[in-house]
Amino acid sequence: MSVVGFDLGNESCIVAVARQRGIDVVLNEESKRETPAIVCFGDKQRFIGTAGAASSTMNPKNSVSQIKRLLGRKYSDPELQRDIAAFPFRVSEGPDGFPLVHARYLGEERVFTPTQLMAMVLSNLKGIAESNLNTAVVDCCIGIPVYFTDLQRRAVLDAATIAGLCPLRLFHETTATALAYGIYKTDLPENDQLNVAFVDVGHASMQVCIAGYKKGQLKILSHAYDRSLGGRDFDEVLFKHFAAKFKDEYKIDVYQNARACIRLRVACEKLKKVLSANPESPMHIECLMDEKDVRGFIKREEFEKISASILERVKGPLEKALAEAGLTTENVHFVEVVGSGSRVPAIIKILTDFFGKEPRRTMNASECVARGCALECAILSPTFKVREFQVNDGFPFSIAMSWKPDSQNGDNQQTVVFPKGNPLPSVKALTFYRSNTFQVDVTYVDTGDLQISPKISTYTVGPFNPGKGDKAKLKVKVRLNIHGVVTVESATMLEEEEVEVPVAATTEPPKDSAKMETDDAPNEAASGTDVNMQEAKAPADAAADGAENGAPNSEEKSVPMETDAKVEPSKKKVKKTNVPVAELVYGALGTTELQKAVEKEYEMALQDRVMEETKDKKNAVESYVYDMRNKLYDKYNDFVTAEDKEAFIAKLQEVEDWLYEDGEDETKGVYVAKLEELKKVGGPIEARYKEWMDRGPSIDQLAYCINSFRDAALSKDPKFDHIEMEEKQKVINQCSEAEVWLREKIQQQDALPKHANPVLLSSDLKKKAETVDRFCKPIMMKPKPAPKPQTPPQTPPTETPAGGAQTPEQQPQGAEAAGEASEGGASESTGEQMETDKPEGTEAA
Repeated sequence: MSVVGFDLGNESCIVAVARQRGIDVVLNEESKRETPAIVCFGDKQRFIGTAGAASSTMNPKNSVSQIKRLLGRKYSDPELQRDIAAFPFRVSEGPDGFPLVHARYLGEERVFTPTQLMAMVLSNLKGIAESNLNTAVVDCCIGIPVYFTDLQRRAVLDAATIAGLCPLRLFHETTATALAYGIYKTDLPENDQLNVAFVDVGHASMQVCIAGYKKGQLKILSHAYDRSLGGRDFDEVLFKHFAAKFKDEYKIDVYQNARACIRLRVACEKLKKVLSANPESPMHIECLMDEKDVRGFIKREEFEKISASILERVKGPLEKALAEAGLTTENVHFVEVVGSGSRVPAIIKILTDFFGKEPRRTMNASECVARGCALECAILSPTFKVREFQVNDGFPFSIAMSWKPDSQNGDNQQTVVFPKGNPLPSVKALTFYRSNTFQVDVTYVDTGDLQISPKISTYTVGPFNPGKGDKAKLKVKVRLNIHGVVTVESATMLEEEEVEVPVAATTEPPKDSAKMETDDAPNEAASGTDVNMQEAKAPADAAADGAENGAPNSEEKSVPMETDAKVEPSKKKVKKTNVPVAELVYGALGTTELQKAVEKEYEMALQDRVMEETKDKKNAVESYVYDMRNKLYDKYNDFVTAEDKEAFIAKLQEVEDWLYEDGEDETKGVYVAKLEELKKVGGPIEARYKEWMDRGPSIDQLAYCINSFRDAALSKDPKFDHIEMEEKQKVINQCSEAEVWLREKIQQQDALPKHANPVLLSSDLKKKAETVDRFCKPIMMKPKPAPKPQTPPQTPPTETPAGGAQTPEQQPQGAEAAGEASEGGASESTGEQMETDKPEGTEAA
């Protein structure tokens, strides 16, 4: 199982993976830790990531960047309109009011949604992770800004699905930073809370988070943000400054040339970085436009002066975060600064003045989000055992549900289901009394952000049959899942029925049957907090009942059963019936559209793969031409005739010319055929050279084999005495025969020139050596026969003349033997059992 964290930045992305020794940031194909979030469309294929960045300068109108800014936003959004004005590619409004990106791909004009483009970036990041882990990557954790709306979160999930990923969690970037900061801390207090402010100034946005730490846990106290305050805004200020300056001095308007705009923006970004460490910096760009070289110069004081309007906005999120956390600057113990845009000295000065303490940089400003995401993925994954550390994140917005009363005449009723700061994930339940199908709207309330559309989704509950009464009681379960996406999970109709219960015996019923029965009997006393549609309570009184964080509903309480003989003749039982729920999410992809997007991505990925393989085959032809030509003049010179050499070199030159003319843009099959054509001529030359190189060691190996077995057969060594002379003679004959064959073949080979096909092949030599070894080895390695066991000589019994009496000499021997047998019989038999494992002939005589 893969454990991967993705930091989807506006400008660049980072991939972190969990390994046994910790979290590693993996390198892309150019051995860089950051991968540009760019998709460049070409006539034959797409270029994504580092390849896209390399192509963007030459093909700006088809290079799509800053995809994160387009995701899940209306085309009419004022912020998006400001972004689009600076984009070199064309963006138009789609039929649903969302932006569409235009690019020329495969020779025709194509239209792509931001979700599709984000899926392309994720596919590239997935490939980077897979090439480093050498395994398939599916499960992951993706970092997202805290200000992402429900629609934007759904768009990221859809993009991950299109890319073949399964996110275990969409993790807030500031929370990921807080996790990466705190999980390694061993000195966190057990009782007092350590408060740390994290200020993340990225490429396009600024996020502030205040986290409270205790031993083994962190709690997010507040979130604040400015979605359009980042490093690119400082780049834009410098860009406008120098564009106006160059228009006055050099009479060139860079706004009229997309390539000049890109080059000037890149130069301004470098200039900003230089000003972060130096009080002044020059600028020089060769041939910016109209074949004119331009020069510029700026001091840090002037840069801060023209950026004053941006710097004034830095304090806003800081004040909001402190207010929501209920803290003062004295209660914030540390301030951590991260993000690619946080290196501007003016921002550090503002933070120092605001908090009254110097901000710290104990974390890697660019990689902390990816590392935090990988850590969270490891926590959620069963693959790794991670130190016990609890992450209590809060949702940054308030979510309410509204509906029309059953009479259809009154005003809409509304209740806040998930207030701001609500833990993730959470489940809550609402109880409705309705007679027919009704709709529930899910909306944002009190966001304080005009850019957020209040409407999220609409759910239609029904149809259902109320049954006996006029109105049915429905339990609607609402979930705020781990990604921060709100859904109406289910709707259940509850009906009370009277059931006849026979008089039971005095024995206690089984526990299992009691539990099953009580599961269907809700505790009506717990429904006082339900949203009662029949009585049309005020929204303030209509707090959702149930439990948060996935706990069971409070109504699911057991009812004790009577176990004595006096059982009531009838009992009320609650019948639960599932009611269908239809979902309508404003702006989200439908199931059919998502499947089509998956198929399109597969087709484009297949086209990319074919083109990469075609490039590889073309490069193989080119490499073969250069390599073979050099070797023909060098080590292959003696292995080809002068005529064949000249003809082959001419053929190689012809193929080289073809590669740069007619063969510049051919299919994979053409390059494969051209390479095979060259190898038909060059293959025999290579084979002759290889045989010449391998022949000497093969001859030595065969000669050693022959001599070793022949010397052993002729040896007088006692260890070979058990082998019969006839067998030894067979070995000598086999070795002699092989030696004669080898001598004849060597003579024939030596008579041939090097450019002739060899008659003595290294493969034949190896086979001959194997034949000799297979014949001789069983004979010469034959084990010695085991010596036969020696038995003591038995004395035959002799008869005496006096009727079989023994002589005086024999009597003591027989008595002695009998005595030994009788006294040591048991030990002797034991000794025989112990000696059974020994080989024959090992006992002493």
